[in-house]
Amino acid sequence: MARIDKNVCKLCRREGVKLFLKGQRCFSEKCGVNRRNYPPGQHVRPKKGTDYGTQLREKQKCKRVYGVMERQFQHYFTIAQRQKGNTGENLLVLMERRLDNVVLSLGLAFSRFDARQMVAHGHVYVNKKRVDIAGYLVRPGDEIEVRGTDKIKKKAGDAVEMNKGRSLPGWLEAMPTELKGRVIQLPKREDVSVEINEQLIIELCSK
Repeated sequence: MARIDKNVCKLCRREGVKLFLKGQRCFSEKCGVNRRNYPPGQHVRPKKGTDYGTQLREKQKCKRVYGVMERQFQHYFTIAQRQKGNTGENLLVLMERRLDNVVLSLGLAFSRFDARQMVAHGHVYVNKKRVDIAGYLVRPGDEIEVRGTDKIKKKAGDAVEMNKGRSLPGWLEAMPTELKGRVIQLPKREDVSVEINEQLIIELCSK
């Protein structure tokens, strides 16, 4: 499981956009991007941008949004290349289908790290079978459910309460009172909420 030990607010500031890595805090005034809308570090000076630098930043942004490491990212890129259609869109669809991302999108977790931890600890079931792999790719018809002790259920319930009012992606169906959700169809490009220019990523990875 990929781990990020750094201050995650610095990652958002480095990319210059909100990556929503800290859940509800990202929507509040305490968000690091709102408070310090400039890159982290001392004596930061504007640098002349290059095509490579722009492409790299876009790739890093995508990796950080979905919490994957370089080797995982390259694996997804290889799969996306082999599929029919636009490679960039295929890549983002694969990322959206990750189980930890689905748990987060259904509102069953406070943040992406929280969703990944729930999966890794075996509290998430797909079609009534326990799945502890955060990168598991869901399919249409899959039913996702949070199970466990009363403490785990209460935590998921609190997350549902906190996420009330948030828009649900059209490819998912939520059953919040039962701590469940269902995959209706495969996600589409427009279902990706974070602004990512996949064409820049393809240009970089295809070199």
